[in-house]
Amino acid sequence: MSTDKNNINNKKGLYRQRFSELAKLGILVFYASDLANLWQIKNQNTLHTTLKRYAKEGTIIRLQKGLYSLLPVNKIDPALLGLKILHRYGYIGGETVLINNGIIFQAVPQITIVSSISKKFSIADHQYYSRQLADKYLYNDVGIINQNGILIASVERAVADLLYFNSKYYFDANNLIDWKKVRDIQKQIGYPEVF
Repeated sequence: MSTDKNNINNKKGLYRQRFSELAKLGILVFYASDLANLWQIKNQNTLHTTLKRYAKEGTIIRLQKGLYSLLPVNKIDPALLGLKILHRYGYIGGETVLINNGIIFQAVPQITIVSSISKKFSIADHQYYSRQLADKYLYNDVGIINQNGILIASVERAVADLLYFNSKYYFDANNLIDWKKVRDIQKQIGYPEVF
């Protein structure tokens, strides 16, 4: 019987070590399937039982079905959280980028994501709107910047995207936009030029 207890304690220590390794790597939000791959757990019941136990103990936090975090939801960057919940390629863009750079002034309550689906969703106090962009434009990384593991559109890419979605889009601080860069990005992506 003490051998069984030792095996259980060894497994607990191994899983805790694995969570600390995730934290060291900066992986704070993850899917159950990510852990199944990382830990090489093939039995779904074992995986879900383990995750349920660690969530109950407070080692991890269940954000929604299949999505977990090492931090409470209010300690996670809202942009990272939105992209993780969407669970597909996407980047922060559109109105969110332009508001953060003082180019549009109106309040937009949601964080704008550009991805392959159109979807509105929320978690905790955060609201999100994913704008659908055709794959041939979406996966072109011109003007997309990686900031600490979060993909974010440059100002010029955000402008080019919004003009693609709505050719009559109004920009409050038009003078802060580098229109030459916008045209270059439109050309490189293949967007029709709109002015």
